Amino acid sequence: MSTQQDVQATMNVFARLQSAIASVIVGHQSIVQTALIALLCEGNVLVEGVPGLGKTLLVRTLASALGLRFSRIQFTPDLMPADIMGTDILTEEDGQRRFVFSRGPLFANIVLADEINRATPKTQSALLEAMQERTITVRASTYELEEPYCVLATQNPIEMEGTYPLPEAQVDRFMLKAVIGYPTLEELTEITVRNTEGNGITLPEPVASREDILMARKIVREIPVAETLRGYAARLVHATRPADPSAPPRVRDFVEYGASPRAAISLIMAAKAHALLAGEPNVRPADIEAVLEPAVVHRLILNFRGEAEGVTVSDLLDDIRKETTV
Repeated sequence: MSTQQDVQATMNVFARLQSAIASVIVGHQSIVQTALIALLCEGNVLVEGVPGLGKTLLVRTLASALGLRFSRIQFTPDLMPADIMGTDILTEEDGQRRFVFSRGPLFANIVLADEINRATPKTQSALLEAMQERTITVRASTYELEEPYCVLATQNPIEMEGTYPLPEAQVDRFMLKAVIGYPTLEELTEITVRNTEGNGITLPEPVASREDILMARKIVREIPVAETLRGYAARLVHATRPADPSAPPRVRDFVEYGASPRAAISLIMAAKAHALLAGEPNVRPADIEAVLEPAVVHRLILNFRGEAEGVTVSDLLDDIRKETTV
């Protein structure tokens, strides 16, 4: 069991992380918190937004503040699986020829998959094993990835030209999804100041270590969740399924597929991390409700009627939240 000193030290570490990120990133506090929660829960994050909103800078800033090995992959239509996983290279030494595995950019601690939906489905699928099992298999060999490991993928809205929708199986591998919106007028003014005066943007120095993150992950798993709240989280996820009697009317009308069991796991784990970041000793209903949307929004598949009528998953989650009691 972790001591109170361990918990306090972890909270101090993440307070420094948030401060370091805020020194570079203007606004987007909820997106920053989503990324930190995923890091605490051994999860991956899908960040969506139109170009130019700072998605890539946010991930680079997080990696810099963590002081971990960072790798950036720019996804393009001609990118192949071997380009990101690595491949065997024929070498010659002392007159002997042999194959040596050359590791690709997936072998890092923080991996930025930039504009992931601009690559073909074949290359997108190469990420699945790394994201879920923390291993990479090339031919007959399997390689372990070093913890902490986190994939933060950015994508442009699928309506934009030159994008490939991510397969549902891959979207489900992302623990959380964050949608970046436009900055406010005040934030936009501050962004222009930071980028046009002095030396421009400077990434922060590391304020956390690998051991800090591993200890924090251990503490998160120890945070207690009352049985009534576990049931509340399960009912929230159950209500996303159109065949379930507890589903609100609009869910039954507009949803094709509800959230998977991974959604319930992500919801509980994210709520634990949210409680830790808030300085709470246990999970509260407010923690579950705060992380409901990032944990579930990408796991609901609308039917044709829902798409045609312009219904959003966020609206449906609001209905579920209102009709599900603790």
